[in-house]
Amino acid sequence: MPVLSFSNDASVAGDGVYLMGYAPSQSIERVVSYARSRGVTNFGGLIPNSLYGTRASTTFLRAVEADGGKVVSLQTYDRSAGAMAAAVARMAKDAPFDGVLIADSGAAAAAGAPLVRKASPQVRILGTELWNSDSGVSARAGLEGAWFASVSNGFYRQYATKYRARFGTAPYRLSSLGYDAVLLTVRIARDWKIGAPFPEARLRSGEGYAGIDGAFRFGRDGVAERALEVQEIRDGATTVVSPAPAGFDK
Repeated sequence: MPVLSFSNDASVAGDGVYLMGYAPSQSIERVVSYARSRGVTNFGGLIPNSLYGTRASTTFLRAVEADGGKVVSLQTYDRSAGAMAAAVARMAKDAPFDGVLIADSGAAAAAGAPLVRKASPQVRILGTELWNSDSGVSARAGLEGAWFASVSNGFYRQYATKYRARFGTAPYRLSSLGYDAVLLTVRIARDWKIGAPFPEARLRSGEGYAGIDGAFRFGRDGVAERALEVQEIRDGATTVVSPAPAGFDK
């Protein structure tokens, strides 16, 4: 029986388990690629000491190399007072940077960004998909001008409007995963004959599916590949600077 999971831990995917969660590797690859297209060459990275951070750092190094850039400094930090400031201080000896990835929440990135800019005033701060689940990220002054890659919010805003009208409160941002999982199951099960095995192969359709979070499809590894956009935080709002593709090439 195939299982749709909302995890973003790629290590649990496969053998009938499909991940709907947003994979950090995809958002990092997307924002790095966009940054390179805009002339960012020398990169720095601030990475928390965690499983997420370990995987983010590996993806970051590979993505920058693949796009012809250079990671000049990669610093890790613990979840303790002053730890990020110490990591930024270590990084400063290699300044200036064109772009620095802060692979952490919007709040953590907003605290670290001003410290980074002291040594690299013209640096472009880069973020991950974690920022899109932070409803107040656009209001964080420290992230003005920052870029991050995530799923499109276009259809989500429509969904959120209808949700508020019906329930009187805003939906949790990640609720779109559950909504899209149900839509996907209903679509596939429409032609599922009673008594026959579930048509699992259709979950791996090369054309993919359209959901609230945009186009997605499952690869052979069971991880949802998503069409991502790049957003810029500007004047207290997020602006799309590189739209997500509408679908996938087979």
